[in-house]
Amino acid sequence: MAVAYQYKVEGINCINCANGIKSHLSKKQITKVNINVSKGIVTIYNDQYNAGEIEQFIDDLGYKTTFFRDEVKQSYKLERYLIFCTLLSLPLLGHMFVGEDHFLQNPWLQICLSTPVLLIGYQYFAIGALNSIRNLKPNMNVLILMGASAAYVYSLSGWILNYNSLQVHHYLFFETAATIITLVLLGNYFEKRSITQTTTALDSLQQLQSKEAIKEVDGNLIKCPISALKIGDVLIVNQGDSIPIDAEIILGECSVDESMISGESTPVFKSTHQKVIGGTLILDGNIKCRVTTDITNTILSQIIELVRNSQEDKPKIQQLGDKISNYFVPAVLGIAIVTFLINYYSFNIDFQNSILRAIAVLVISCPCAMGLATPTAVMVGVGRAAKNGVIIKGGSTIELFSKTKKIIFDKTGTLTNGEFKIHELKKWNENYNAESIIYELEKYSSHPIAKSLVKHLESKKTNIKFDTVNELKGKGFHATDTKGNSYQFGSAKFIEIIDPLIEKDFQLFLKINNELVAALSISDEIKKGAMDLTNYFNRKNIETILLSGDIKQKCDALANELNINEVIANQLPEDKIEKIKQFSKENTTTMIGDGINDAPALTKAHVGISYSKASEVAVKSASIVLLNHNLEMVQKAYQICTHTYLTIKQNLFWAFAYNIIAIPLASMGYLNPIFAALTMAFSDIIVIGNSIRLKYKNIDS
Repeated sequence: MAVAYQYKVEGINCINCANGIKSHLSKKQITKVNINVSKGIVTIYNDQYNAGEIEQFIDDLGYKTTFFRDEVKQSYKLERYLIFCTLLSLPLLGHMFVGEDHFLQNPWLQICLSTPVLLIGYQYFAIGALNSIRNLKPNMNVLILMGASAAYVYSLSGWILNYNSLQVHHYLFFETAATIITLVLLGNYFEKRSITQTTTALDSLQQLQSKEAIKEVDGNLIKCPISALKIGDVLIVNQGDSIPIDAEIILGECSVDESMISGESTPVFKSTHQKVIGGTLILDGNIKCRVTTDITNTILSQIIELVRNSQEDKPKIQQLGDKISNYFVPAVLGIAIVTFLINYYSFNIDFQNSILRAIAVLVISCPCAMGLATPTAVMVGVGRAAKNGVIIKGGSTIELFSKTKKIIFDKTGTLTNGEFKIHELKKWNENYNAESIIYELEKYSSHPIAKSLVKHLESKKTNIKFDTVNELKGKGFHATDTKGNSYQFGSAKFIEIIDPLIEKDFQLFLKINNELVAALSISDEIKKGAMDLTNYFNRKNIETILLSGDIKQKCDALANELNINEVIANQLPEDKIEKIKQFSKENTTTMIGDGINDAPALTKAHVGISYSKASEVAVKSASIVLLNHNLEMVQKAYQICTHTYLTIKQNLFWAFAYNIIAIPLASMGYLNPIFAALTMAFSDIIVIGNSIRLKYKNIDS
């Protein structure tokens, strides 16, 4: 099992720095890396290297790395750098608005003001720049330093060569060098502040985790950190307190707010023997409960981990941006050189203006916007979904679900409540206690029908002893008892019922020693919201399909009531897989199911959706998990995915359009280096701002 290591890394200035670290670690076969750019925190999952070795890998890139512990204080230099550089840059800009004999025109003063700013720029950007060059993926930091350095070197050489000239001020552009650094620092400051806004949902989930718990030990109550809790510990939780960890109530009852976990605003009543979720809030009542899991395996910790991991997953649309970003900086360097040569030699522009145009090209280019386009939108989209009780496992899922052309529904437990009742029980041999036999067989299964029958027939239980019990998922049971009798219970196809009249009226059959003993007719209610959901997808011109193991008559009746386009009934688990494969070859396909028998089909669809209260294997197989059984959340998930994908496309369009328009304008002299720096500094803020808009955007369409 992979171990998580967390580090505080100084020198991560932008998304490109993060990508450089990931690229370097991937060469060490470390592929699962989460980087919080705004906080400079790197989380690495691996089972090959220890904490010290990983720290060395990052330090080899030139970063200053500290193994993260709770007591480590985050220290950010960016704000101090920005204030200092601003105070020095403003007088430099002032010389542009005063006479030639003003003291601000003094070259010595300009050197004294600009040099510290340039040195701070080197300190702040150089690590990222050198690392990117080392990884053969030069980033924005390279462009910034080259642009500022070119302006500074040109000014310094112009001053030296024209030291005694009255026209020396015409060669001085120290303000350009300083302002470029200052404006980029300003852009980075707002970028980090903005990125923080995209992660508020994850932060909110993390804040739900309690720090302490009240534990009962030998009749005494003591406070202890939740990290010290063990399975079996007894806790006391009172009204108004958060439940520290997943537990089972052993005494008392309460009303619990689970909205931050499930998205369901209605309080949930809990009593003895029921489970409570760590991080939820007791609104009314007091309970004594027993811890059922350790802190690393709670429902909340799993949700946080799923949300965190999903933010790192990239949709296919981002691959184009990544490919372009790899060649972006070398291309810009080439364009800057060509800009200078064409302006100076072909258009007879003087050396001074030619070099300024080349500098403007370097400074205005912004590969960061391409890198930020997808992760910021995914962060916000996944976070908004999590607040609504929907866990989306990655950016690729967002893209695929938004492009879905077919929605395939399982029947039992998905479109229906899964709370079955025996409508009719027909017996052909009264010598056998059919109810007891069915109860004893079905208690070995976790299928929704089995659970309902066990609950309904619990009063009929006996002490029948089976030698063997074999369940064929989605089909039925084979069993033998100590006396050598054989039992079969399941569908008509499994039991090999050939009488069409019997098959029409009943769904489950019991055979003992190959003799038909009994048949069951069961009924189930349509789940609330099913009609609205199918109608919604129909309006979106998304084909709705019912894929079920149930008999055709019942499937047709349900499909007619819910306006489902196509019905495929009497399907075994392996049949479902083949159907999903077929559909997935034709179009982007989504499957919604909750049973064990649905798990293989969920993995074969482009997008699999299941409930958190479904079978564990179904949840793990799904790419979208609903934390409650409210079908409205499927529509909500689709809306969030659709608008998130739209936001990604908008962000990428802006990133590409900005550079396509800005670079030619700079090369033609329409943008001076200072304005170019200002424009570049805020280009990625526009991308992030568009992503943040997704948090508040009306998506009900």
